[in-house]
Amino acid sequence: MRSNGIGLNGDTRSVSGILGRDGWYRDPMWAVAFRLTPVERQLLRTWELRRLQFITHAGAAAVTTHQTYSRLEHSLGLLSLVAHFAPDDEVARVAALLHDIGHLPFSHTFEGVAGLRHHELGRQYIRGLAPLLAEHGIAVDAVLRMEESNTVSVLRGLPGGLKLDHLESFVRSGRAHARLSEPPPETLAKLRLVDGAVHTDRATADYLAELALGEALYLCSWENALANGALRGLVGVLLDDGPERAAAIASMTDDELWTVLLTDPRTAEPTRRLRRDPLSWQLLADGHPDASLGWSYQLDRLYLDTACVAGIPVGFRAEQLAELPELPWRCVVIPPGGQA
Repeated sequence: MRSNGIGLNGDTRSVSGILGRDGWYRDPMWAVAFRLTPVERQLLRTWELRRLQFITHAGAAAVTTHQTYSRLEHSLGLLSLVAHFAPDDEVARVAALLHDIGHLPFSHTFEGVAGLRHHELGRQYIRGLAPLLAEHGIAVDAVLRMEESNTVSVLRGLPGGLKLDHLESFVRSGRAHARLSEPPPETLAKLRLVDGAVHTDRATADYLAELALGEALYLCSWENALANGALRGLVGVLLDDGPERAAAIASMTDDELWTVLLTDPRTAEPTRRLRRDPLSWQLLADGHPDASLGWSYQLDRLYLDTACVAGIPVGFRAEQLAELPELPWRCVVIPPGGQA
């Protein structure tokens, strides 16, 4: 039956859906299309995974940049890459789909706050899905081993080598920030996966290194640091209520946390100002005379994996490394009115 030219029960080739309703997933960035397995289709209906559609990959920087896509979009992108390079590795495909389910609202914005870590939370959530996985003959421990630091798998290779998770992030972020110089499907056609690490020719490896460098510099930009530092500081006010509040926040979506911040009298006004006029906030260098008036924001890690050429990660040139800030990189955000 058709209504107004729209297929109500037919295929969805004209739609980049995220539910796999017709049994297929088609990634619009990588231009990879593949049939979903029964366990993947079932997982896409769980709240643990659906929740990621309501969590921005870039965290609070969605307020100040074009980087507004969700954690689920990235997770489906990683599944697409695994399905491209290792289509028959069912455990790796499940691990790719579930690798980010432990993320807090706004992704990395609150990583480490009140001792909350998305990897640890993710392991708990994945173990909670053990009965579902077992129905399809998949052992939960096999899924968890896929990303362990001492394991070589489709999702993890040699130290310093570009893994698929970071490739997906660098290219998707690069598209949002206009850093790409070629369409992602053209890049993908030049890549091979060997023991969990991306291998390619020298020119493509250098291009991917530039995307990694661009991502690192973006993380230290005003747009990223101001928004994430401000939201982290606002949530810190809520966490004064104790560990029960922290546990509640951990399982929220972005919109649920916005609601809490906008209704709590301690955070309502600065939260409104952050959403309506981010430029009314200030970002100061660490050590500035007015730094005591604001909230500190710190970056401890930059993602600097590079693709391999002839089996070795290409790394970065000296002039590229000179552009990177010294870690830990710190700044201070000050709300309108000048006092956190």
